[in-house]
Amino acid sequence: MHDLWLIDVNLPDGNGAQLLAKLRQLRPDTPALAHTADGDMSLHNGLRDAGFSDTLVKPLGRDQLLKAVRRALVNSPGAASAEPSRPPAEIGDWDETAALAALNGQHNHLIALRELFLAELPGVRDAVEQAVGLHDEPTLGSQLHRLQASCGFMGAARLGRAVRQLHHAPESVPAQAGFRAAVAALLH
Repeated sequence: MHDLWLIDVNLPDGNGAQLLAKLRQLRPDTPALAHTADGDMSLHNGLRDAGFSDTLVKPLGRDQLLKAVRRALVNSPGAASAEPSRPPAEIGDWDETAALAALNGQHNHLIALRELFLAELPGVRDAVEQAVGLHDEPTLGSQLHRLQASCGFMGAARLGRAVRQLHHAPESVPAQAGFRAAVAALLH
């Protein structure tokens, strides 16, 4: 059992997306990162659609890899599976431990990034609401994917959970309400 898979996109006997599909049959919740020398964004988007959390471009630095691994582990469905044991109201708005882990313990960076995150959140909320209203799944998926990554970095635990729920059930009225409530709690 592995906590995370790091898979090369181009394998001698196939490709990374095919391998991930086979691995997902055994372990559907293990987060996966793809790595490639190809910087083509359409390839990266296709890999995300195939189930990779992120695509890393080689050559790859140690810090870049470490941050991507932390992000993937914080945002993984496996990490989310521990949450349902607590009612949503009991999940705190901020998870300082997760945020500081994602930012190598840099509290000053966390404060600055949270200010930026909160300043951008109303626009992101509006884009998500519009995509939900228009049933625009590609835009909604893109907005939620970016927001989920930001929630992981910021330690926005309640919003992160609400984003995951909305991503999995965009037509769900409770998921939509949970998203709105989590955003409102941060913007109070």
